[in-house]
Amino acid sequence: MLATPYRANAQANPDPLSFKFNSGQGLQPVFEGWAYNPDGSLSMYFGYLNRNYLETLVVPVGPDNKFEPGAADRGQPTVFNTRIHRKEFSVKIPKDWGNKELVWSVTVRGVTEKAIAWLQPEWQIDPIYGGRTRNAESLKNKPPSLAVNVPSTLTLPNTLTLAAEVTDDGLPTPRKGPPRRAVGQETPPTLKPLADQPEIPVNVPSVAGRGRQGGAQGPQGLLVNWLVWRGPAAVTFDLATVPVKDGRAVATATFAKPGTYVLRARANDGELTDEKEFTVMVNGPSQH
Repeated sequence: MLATPYRANAQANPDPLSFKFNSGQGLQPVFEGWAYNPDGSLSMYFGYLNRNYLETLVVPVGPDNKFEPGAADRGQPTVFNTRIHRKEFSVKIPKDWGNKELVWSVTVRGVTEKAIAWLQPEWQIDPIYGGRTRNAESLKNKPPSLAVNVPSTLTLPNTLTLAAEVTDDGLPTPRKGPPRRAVGQETPPTLKPLADQPEIPVNVPSVAGRGRQGGAQGPQGLLVNWLVWRGPAAVTFDLATVPVKDGRAVATATFAKPGTYVLRARANDGELTDEKEFTVMVNGPSQH
């Protein structure tokens, strides 16, 4: 659910030719619905769309990345990875919230986009199952359990080894075959000019009206996803998604800038997840 005022610009209203852009585009925060918590309070769920296919956006909490009313910092990300990210975080609100609105605003390249959240009854969601029909395996399934072993400090140019230990009940049963992606949806533009031709603009048109072929074909087994949540710059992972083998998943993170980073590890059995957040202080190279 997008909640944003109409704007006559390329960021809010993509052109009718559906051009894809490596970089230079903005970001749309998204309100995805609300749900009751066991204690009677409520949570509002948010995601975002980074319209770039290659450029990660960094927007610190403050005037350009804030919630209103109340505290500007509600745990939202400051590092926005490319493309769509669904139900990335939630904001807990009191049970007597009533008809008030909670607004998440993000400004990129001078353009402010907003997600406006309120307790409209039609927007109540199931944040875990999303209304999917649950079979016998699903009814028995328990979420994985995740433990993370990561150093809390790092000195550049060293890399950081990320180690996760995961236990799970083996449900749901993984299905064979790789997942299928929607045609052309997550493929970065790759057109390059010939040696004697001028530079091609960094965009690629897609054919309008082309049908989509379904997404992932069921559970793919136990996986761990690594991502940067907050920090002064993007982080490069040699493997952002790692299959769990013998209860472990290991990856390497490379940092371009010193600073304080908040990283997340997310174990996923194909249906349920467990997530851990940890902070890493990255120091600049030693001076000799």
